[in-house]
Amino acid sequence: MATSQVETVTTGADKAKLGAAVALVIAGVVAFYLLGRQGQWAQWGALLVGLAAAFAVFMTSETGKIFVAFGRDSWKEVKKVVWPTRKESIQMTGYVIAFCAIMAVFLWTTDKTLEWVLYDLILGWKK
Repeated sequence: MATSQVETVTTGADKAKLGAAVALVIAGVVAFYLLGRQGQWAQWGALLVGLAAAFAVFMTSETGKIFVAFGRDSWKEVKKVVWPTRKESIQMTGYVIAFCAIMAVFLWTTDKTLEWVLYDLILGWKK
């Protein structure tokens, strides 16, 4: 299914909502630190209330709505994926490990051969 690109215009109210969401996050963090003497329940409560309020304001903005739509579309795509079976996963893991082992031996052999050619034959540096 082809989707067309739609350009959304950010309004002043939408920018204000995003600014309010950021301000609520900052207020929650500041309250967390200012309520240090009131105990952990007050600290964490203030932080969570600030974050929840910021999330609620963010979700009412156009950016939040686009984020939710993106999440829904992503979840639909994940459902379409054909995941490998356990047997296929084990086989492919085995192939990767075998390939790595073969490449390690090949690179070690190449390194030692070049070391022998350069140092022993060409330069004559015997160990």
